Amino acid sequence: MDFSINENQQMIAQMVQDFAAKEIKPNLNQWDADEHFPVDVMKKMGELGLLGIYVPEEYGGSGFSYLEYVTALIELGKVCGGIGLSVAAHNSLCTGHIYYHGTEEQKKKYLPKLASGEFIGAWGLTEPNTGSDAMRMKTTAVKDGDDWIITGAKNWITHGLSGDVSVVLVRTGELLDSKGITAFIVEKGTPGFSAVKIKDKLGVRASETAELIFDNVRVPNANVIGEVGKGFMQAMQVLDGGRISIAALSCGVARGAYEASVKYAKEREQFGKPIAHFQAIAFKLADMATEVQAAELLTFQAAHLKNNKKPLTKEGAFAKYYASEVAVRCGNEAVQIMGGYGYTKEYPAEKFLRDAKLMTIGEGTSEIQKVVISREILK
Repeated sequence: MDFSINENQQMIAQMVQDFAAKEIKPNLNQWDADEHFPVDVMKKMGELGLLGIYVPEEYGGSGFSYLEYVTALIELGKVCGGIGLSVAAHNSLCTGHIYYHGTEEQKKKYLPKLASGEFIGAWGLTEPNTGSDAMRMKTTAVKDGDDWIITGAKNWITHGLSGDVSVVLVRTGELLDSKGITAFIVEKGTPGFSAVKIKDKLGVRASETAELIFDNVRVPNANVIGEVGKGFMQAMQVLDGGRISIAALSCGVARGAYEASVKYAKEREQFGKPIAHFQAIAFKLADMATEVQAAELLTFQAAHLKNNKKPLTKEGAFAKYYASEVAVRCGNEAVQIMGGYGYTKEYPAEKFLRDAKLMTIGEGTSEIQKVVISREILK
């Protein structure tokens, strides 16, 4: 594997840095306080090609690889975990599911609008009573002529309110049957389809989260993704790629916390010298730097496998598990290094810590990642 940064990655990193400095940094604290999802900023990122990074140009995307995708998410995570999460969910979950598993007609209909930012995408697997235990989902779809009638609810859905199109996993067969789950495309405004915003989150507050409600929602058979009964298999494959997204975002949050800590430690003086000169602080920075580097290497390894269409279940879980835990540790250490200032919103440390915690939960908890890893190594 080539560890050098290619020209496209350099270009994307600089583009995201410039965009974040102008459009995100001046507003992120207010968005965080208000739990405001800036749809206009998302659409601007669509214009830059960040909402269809690895979608081929024939479908309106940027046509880059997962390496460029990871690079963009790291840069966004360094600034705002919430905005980064929205870009990750849009790309790897909704858009990715349609791209990798949709029919040619579905790709032509939805991908250009998702890639350009005209449409915001959502993806629904989790329900109020089923998270990791997805095969016990209660939301069902029953065939009615050429349509399906969906009834139930999905929870913790990114862009549940603002999403123009949602990919949802619904039970069409028997409970606990992995071949009894089907993926559907549901458009905003479909009768019976509504959403309720989830408020008062700990972190990633600039990313919208909602509960989706399906009250006898009629969806045409043309909106079935792939084949009936193949939804669970599709979802597991989508989550393999999604774990790389969260790993990349975690690397960004961790690196943002680390870089803020280095800057503070060089400027803050105690006992007549910068606190970076004290071994207690210097060793914290050394640990943070090492763990961030290791997390990024695991993440780019998984992205490399994804690009080459090789199995990546284990490596994706490695990256997601380790990087998300590193993000929390770096956020925590950033608060500690900044002391009382780190405990206030005037400094960025506390936000990095709050944003980081979701990374150990979303798209498979750390505990589930260890289940995945242990299964893979014990095969």
